[in-house]
Amino acid sequence: MANETNQNGGPRQGAETDMTLTNRQGHPIADNQNVRTVGGRGPTTLENYHFLEKITHFDRERIPERVVHARGAGAHGYFESYGKAGDEPVSKYTRAKLFQEAGKRTPVFVRFSTVVHGGHSPETLRDPRGFAVKFYTEDGNWDLVGNNLKIFFIRDPLKFPDMVHAFKPDPVTNVNNMERMFDFLSLTPEATHMVTFLFSPWGIPANYRQMQGSGVNTYKWVNKEGVGVLVKYHWEPLKLPIRNLTQADADKIISKNYSHATQDLYEAIEKGEYPEWELRVQILSDDEHPELDFDPLDPTKLWPEDVAPMLPVGKMVLDRNPANYFAEVEQAAFGTGVLVDGLDFSDDKLLQGRTFSYSDTQRHRVGTNYLQLPINAPKTHVATNQRDGQMAYNVDAAPGQSPHVNYEPSSLGGLKEAPKPGKDHEPAYNAKLVRQKIDRPNDSKQAGETYRAFEDWERDELIANLVENLGICKADIRERMIGYFMQADPDYGRRVREGLEANDLRRGDPASGAAASDAGVEEAKKLGGETDGY
Repeated sequence: MANETNQNGGPRQGAETDMTLTNRQGHPIADNQNVRTVGGRGPTTLENYHFLEKITHFDRERIPERVVHARGAGAHGYFESYGKAGDEPVSKYTRAKLFQEAGKRTPVFVRFSTVVHGGHSPETLRDPRGFAVKFYTEDGNWDLVGNNLKIFFIRDPLKFPDMVHAFKPDPVTNVNNMERMFDFLSLTPEATHMVTFLFSPWGIPANYRQMQGSGVNTYKWVNKEGVGVLVKYHWEPLKLPIRNLTQADADKIISKNYSHATQDLYEAIEKGEYPEWELRVQILSDDEHPELDFDPLDPTKLWPEDVAPMLPVGKMVLDRNPANYFAEVEQAAFGTGVLVDGLDFSDDKLLQGRTFSYSDTQRHRVGTNYLQLPINAPKTHVATNQRDGQMAYNVDAAPGQSPHVNYEPSSLGGLKEAPKPGKDHEPAYNAKLVRQKIDRPNDSKQAGETYRAFEDWERDELIANLVENLGICKADIRERMIGYFMQADPDYGRRVREGLEANDLRRGDPASGAAASDAGVEEAKKLGGETDGY
């Protein structure tokens, strides 16, 4: 039945209904099949407004792809607090409101992703996986932006662009080249621990529902008294076991499905098989911890659980799929600087670099007013003095605020500062301004511990993958990597060296930097069938 009024309450024209096609100006479109031309054969005329609006929008349907984390999937759900951190009231450590009451639910949106590869790349490629959670709290948004693995390749943000460039395709050939990646890694000893995880089965999670998540960086919690503690965040799947793939498993999947993890997440939620994770935190006092053989702010390190036990603080359930992939998953924008009261930054260098970079790239990628998009907008009161900019959807004015006053302080009806919710956390410093790495890098020990903690099949897979990928590298790159593995565990380095030597003998020539990478090209020349042109 046709509605009698339009969205603004005015009368509809003729037989127009809610299903009538219009353009963005609200004009009903009576002919969506033919452009306006001089005669039936053309030429077309410049005043084809509907065509121009339609084609120019189509030309701009893709916003710039994320430089990293381009390939993603997402879902809506909620976080339910336990009201405790382990067995203690959570208020002992943080005054953040979302954690205080047992059973309190906070809406969330989660985006899972791969990291290095492009927006349409297969989800079976060896790569860390992003695990970003947007909490729509009563105090505004909190973004917990992390990965499936609990550590990272580097500890200084100055190295991040170089790291990504080394992992991305060659700028001349546009082909991924593992020699470039290992060239960088072989000159970055702190990456040894992450390499150990990445080239083991942990480098290819079976799907998004069966993987862990971590905030990676060290943050702080702050209580009512302004006392801060160091904290790390971890997501552990509740309903399903953690599951990772061997390279052979991944090769079988990639031949049939480029989007298996996205499809798995979507279909599970549609069937009511809602994935769940428990949020656990590790807590240390806010100091340098000289008793440890590493700095607790170092993102290349795990905090041992005997030093900092895992304390459950709540669980997350994903129970609703996006209504539109682009509007919600692609335009979702996260940043490590998006914290609410009771949560704070540590002095983790990588975290502080990310905090600038993430929000800066969202303004470039999505636009100045990206926080006004529904997926990014907080579900609470918003009133700012920020105005204008590209694609401003509304004015962030408070009810009763004078529209003439877009500054603070003011006595003419402008916004007022909020009361303080507790004492300020005020870390003290007495040090020189320097350029130097942390005092306890200890780049090898935890890599060795991780290697020894792996099951036999995980170690076998790690060695096989490293041998396969290092096989194309020059001798000096190989030697540097083997040296790091030897420092981590003699058996680790020995097995990689012996595997590379055996590969060289089979090929009949030492590493040339090209042989292994050429294999797929040569195979493609042999496969398939010849045919005549048409």
